[in-house]
Amino acid sequence: MDTTDQTGSDQCFTGNPIDDCWKCDPNWPNNRQRLADCGIGFGQYALGGKGGRFYFVTDSSDDDVVDPKPGTLRYGVIQVEPLWIVFPSNMMIKLKHELIFNSYKTLDGRGANVHIVGGGCITLQYVSNVIIHNIHIHHCHPSGNTNIRSSPTHYGLRTESDGDGISIFGSKDIWIDHCSLSRCKDGLIDAVMGSTGITISNNFFSHHNEVMLLGHSDHYEPDSGMQVTIAFNHFGEKLVQRMPRCRRGYIHVVNNDFTQWEMYAIGGSGNPTINSQGNRYTAPTNPFAKEVTKRVETPDGDWKGWNWRSEGDILVNGAFFVASGEGAEMRYEKAYSVDPKSASFIDQITFHCGVLGVGGRNNNLGMWTTTGSEGSGGLDSYNDYTDEMSGTGLTNRLSFSVIVITFMFNLIPYLFMLL
Repeated sequence: MDTTDQTGSDQCFTGNPIDDCWKCDPNWPNNRQRLADCGIGFGQYALGGKGGRFYFVTDSSDDDVVDPKPGTLRYGVIQVEPLWIVFPSNMMIKLKHELIFNSYKTLDGRGANVHIVGGGCITLQYVSNVIIHNIHIHHCHPSGNTNIRSSPTHYGLRTESDGDGISIFGSKDIWIDHCSLSRCKDGLIDAVMGSTGITISNNFFSHHNEVMLLGHSDHYEPDSGMQVTIAFNHFGEKLVQRMPRCRRGYIHVVNNDFTQWEMYAIGGSGNPTINSQGNRYTAPTNPFAKEVTKRVETPDGDWKGWNWRSEGDILVNGAFFVASGEGAEMRYEKAYSVDPKSASFIDQITFHCGVLGVGGRNNNLGMWTTTGSEGSGGLDSYNDYTDEMSGTGLTNRLSFSVIVITFMFNLIPYLFMLL
């Protein structure tokens, strides 16, 4: 466990190896593709669109999912060639249906306030080398049962999607960094069906029930080799469970900040190996939800041999981690992907989690000043996004109405008692 304060004399350096790799270079907006050299963990080999040309998203529409217009995000992500996709202005992209990526793509939202919402949302299916960086992803809901293009030469019928924020299916060399994810219908990030070589880093997760699923099922053998790094993330307000929920595979959970889950933080079944190092776990006030871990639908006798360990974690407000299996270092070799920092540095390592420039921080860093980047791409910088804007508002309003009506009916017997 590295206990050295690596911030040094340069105030830019935070000890976060990803951010310190690119963000301290004042010329980084002119060297954007350096980001691809800054990955860590099991997803560090994700090239994204490195070496490819820049593709500018100038059109926020998503009107035609079979024949998308040049300039739209959908047109860019389906191309065969490597592309580094950037946004010259703030933009809200309301997807009509799931956004299916081709391999060797980087989505680089630095310097703009970019939101992806609506149907789908992002699907990485049987692809490799994808980087998604600095994007708001939220209010994603199921859609589909229609034809959707996945490459310049192919489109086909897609069944209804689950409504994940990011769905990783049979894919490898994937890196999700500095995104803010919340309020999706299913998971915020799901990785299944033999996906591996994944890093999920510097993200901010909030307002969601089932946050992250790793592994298709307890009995799906190809997920046994899955390797995922979860590093430097902030699991924030109003999260319930699955941070992550693991089925099989090798999961390195390192230097994350978990703040008050409602049920549990880390869960699993199917004998995954979970290596928790240098995290801070802050338990909720609920006395029955203090445990960090949960063996999901598994009898005690079946999970005693699973390799789950906590090393150098800080446990706050009564939080406790139930370890199991062997403590031998060799048992965790396949679940070790980056040297952990001391958990005492969690605040500085995770200070900039989520989309950069949000809240009190300046969102003008690296704007495309030569291309009218101060433009308003249909989105005021800090407007809250509402359920109505995703097309799901009717359902939510109906649900609220049902709650109110039910509450009023429940009051009727008490009103009669008062008469």
